[in-house]
Amino acid sequence: QVQLVESGGGLVQSGGSLRLSCAASGNPYRVNGMGWYRQAPGKQRELVAAITSGGDTNYADSVKGRFTISRDNAKNTVVLQMNNLKPEDTAVYSCNAAIVVLTTQGFPWEYDYWGQGTQVTVSS
Repeated sequence: QVQLVESGGGLVQSGGSLRLSCAASGNPYRVNGMGWYRQAPGKQRELVAAITSGGDTNYADSVKGRFTISRDNAKNTVVLQMNNLKPEDTAVYSCNAAIVVLTTQGFPWEYDYWGQGTQVTVSS
């Protein structure tokens, strides 16, 4: 069964760095777009960064120049490197991926998968 497994996160002081990793396990047929979302208390979930299988990236304005998203297609992993963290970056970060699996009839079908979420806390 395909699932996204996240690692990283934690507590860091303002100006510090953290690295989030996410791996698609379960032998997916193909992994298309991958990305990271975050949700702070009392706020809606927002896209932080996304990357296509071809390497095209997209960032939220609030993180441009500080965060970098990358992926390893051979390992089906995506990494979010977060530098110069600010208290307003505090949130639960979740990995998301569009993953193609083979149905029981052998046809490829794309599903949307989410990781379990990891807490990032930036102290001032």
